[in-house]
Amino acid sequence: MQVATVALVDDDRNILASLAIALEDEGFKVQSYADGAQALAGMEREPPDLVVLDIKMPGLDGLEVLGRLRRNSSLPVIFLTSKDDEIDEVLGLKLGADDYIRKPFSQRLLVERIRALLRRAERAAHGGPEDEPARVLMRGPLSLDPQRHLCTWRGHKLELTVTEFLLLQALAQRPGHVKSREQLLSAAYSDDSYVDDRTIDSHIKRLRRKFKQVDDGFAAIETLYGLGYRYRQD
Repeated sequence: MQVATVALVDDDRNILASLAIALEDEGFKVQSYADGAQALAGMEREPPDLVVLDIKMPGLDGLEVLGRLRRNSSLPVIFLTSKDDEIDEVLGLKLGADDYIRKPFSQRLLVERIRALLRRAERAAHGGPEDEPARVLMRGPLSLDPQRHLCTWRGHKLELTVTEFLLLQALAQRPGHVKSREQLLSAAYSDDSYVDDRTIDSHIKRLRRKFKQVDDGFAAIETLYGLGYRYRQD
């Protein structure tokens, strides 16, 4: 089994050192970066499997790093936010973070979140039972290729995060059927019950925005107020 590489980005070197030791003890490879610019350059040279990103950093802060990272990468990202700072959480999700965790946190909790997100990334890549190869899902102008983590709409490639890909896959598998927020939480987050409904709404809004960038008339993801969402295939 391949060892996963985790990039840690935090301006507090004490936090970096202690987290690096904890993750290495759990069998991960670790890349440590003390500022945003260094992190972007390092991750471009050696892409990790997952990024843990602090929001509050001098100079290039975590939100800016996340925004630049999302221009050409779908790497799974967990961002670290101040306790009870809802603005950070909302902005991070809008920019494409897959998960967040509030400071202060236990190292054990962070390890569990990292493992959960890596499992989601694996599920997005394979889409079915381990002995069953993932198939390309075609729904009209939409194409989803789980093994290549590739989404296209009318021939245009879209860069989706792990969470966005899983949500879209859950909706597109059964066009016309309404998926409640709870069902979408289960599809994208599995047993990670700490996520609330607003997180799903933020990911759906970002999904729509990405599709509208290549097709201003995109309306395939419908909101049914009080019920959830559905994929409409004309």
